[in-house]
Amino acid sequence: MRDRRWDGPGFRHEPPAADDAAGWITGAVPDGWFTGAPRVVVDREEIAIVGRLPEPELPTDATPADRAAAEAGRINQYREETRDRRIAIARQVEHRYRRKVAWGVACGETEELFTNLSAPVMTRLRQPERQVLDTLVDAGVARSRSEALAWCVRLVGEHAEQWLGELRTAMGTVEELRRRGPA
Repeated sequence: MRDRRWDGPGFRHEPPAADDAAGWITGAVPDGWFTGAPRVVVDREEIAIVGRLPEPELPTDATPADRAAAEAGRINQYREETRDRRIAIARQVEHRYRRKVAWGVACGETEELFTNLSAPVMTRLRQPERQVLDTLVDAGVARSRSEALAWCVRLVGEHAEQWLGELRTAMGTVEELRRRGPA
């Protein structure tokens, strides 16, 4: 069935809809944590919450390395100061939406995701596809076939974002039509 996944000895239902997750999370995040509402990205297994921190003030003669170090310091400070509260919010989100939670922040040009789920995905590849992965491993681009496949998926995602966005929109329309059923 479309709405079930294999989970060990039995089946389980997909997690509940998370259409209101961005709003709920924005309300749960304390004022002052971010410069605006956090970006919330939801998939079947995980909800990623990424907020923007204010950029550190630097002297006008600061180098790009100084800026990167200051941004990394700001991110580290935020991560340490908010840890307990982020864990408490994540537990509430995980209970409400039955998905793991990943936290991250952006500061200036630096973006860091603190924790995120790495979900195994089974796939069958024929020799030509395996050779692509092996070439990436042999060239040192990736340490393993698994890492090489993840690299390929990221690359396709970067170069096909507009098309993937249109596809997601179309899938949402189809899902809404299914939900409504025939008139």
